[in-house]
Amino acid sequence: MSVFTTVNALQLSAWLAQYALGPLVRHEGIAAGIENTNYFVTTSEGRYVLTLFEKLQPSELPFYLNLMAHLAASDVPCPAPVADNSGAYLGELNGKPAALVSRLTGKDIANPTVRDCSRIGAVMARMHIAGQRYTARMDNPRAVSWWTAARAEIAPFLNLEDAALLSSEIDAQADTFHADLPQGAIHADLFRDNVLFHEGEVAGIIDFYFACTGALAYDVAIAVNDWCLNHDSAACDLNPARTQALLTAYHAVRPFTPRERAAWPMLLRAGALRFWVSRLYDYHLPRPGEMTHAKDPGHFRRVLASHIANATSYPNLRAEHA
Repeated sequence: MSVFTTVNALQLSAWLAQYALGPLVRHEGIAAGIENTNYFVTTSEGRYVLTLFEKLQPSELPFYLNLMAHLAASDVPCPAPVADNSGAYLGELNGKPAALVSRLTGKDIANPTVRDCSRIGAVMARMHIAGQRYTARMDNPRAVSWWTAARAEIAPFLNLEDAALLSSEIDAQADTFHADLPQGAIHADLFRDNVLFHEGEVAGIIDFYFACTGALAYDVAIAVNDWCLNHDSAACDLNPARTQALLTAYHAVRPFTPRERAAWPMLLRAGALRFWVSRLYDYHLPRPGEMTHAKDPGHFRRVLASHIANATSYPNLRAEHA
């Protein structure tokens, strides 16, 4: 679990007095996430999620909170930020920026089916279309410049083979990173544990705090790298049926462009590299916390190696558009 800033019931009750949500009933730390402190919060009026932001600054947070409000208003299933009595989404609790959002029904799924991948592909396309109408912009904080800076810090912990792979892939991505592809607001972390399902349908996309302005197809590649892997395979290769289902459903809502299709192999590699670097960083240079959960960096090293070895091509989709 990851709770870096402890909030007790007395502190939370006092903070909730700024909201018209009734008295606190209970709260508990959430057993997920490695960037922020999260609690489930129940009041007499409803259920919410409280986030205390450990790295993000108050000046950055309106992008994420207003994006969620925009998407929720566009019928994209996601948490809606809760305004306090002054109309503000953002406050401060125990010295950290803090916000409440609605808590959605449903749970994540560990082993998605072809149908599940189709559902998330279609919802993701709807999210991207709505995100293209979102006028605020945020540069990707985990792109090439960050990978390059992080490499210098994590290099002492790597063996020669991993250090060479990391350097060569960062250099390759720096030469090909995809600013020329269709852009918009992207989630940038749409893993299985950030999607809630209820009765077989997508009930909510959560945890938008890596969202940014970026290539829409890069966001799809990040999702495919998690939703469509053969998780029982040591090779960490893609399952063709689930990959086809996700991309076909997405394409039916927002057709991929020829440039996106051509860039697909490098986008898959970029998505794997981004999470290999961040997991290496969190594993070797962790922050102190009351509860911590650092994920295995080797997983995305294997995903990246698989994409390099296989040069994964863009699949042929039904109802292909030019």
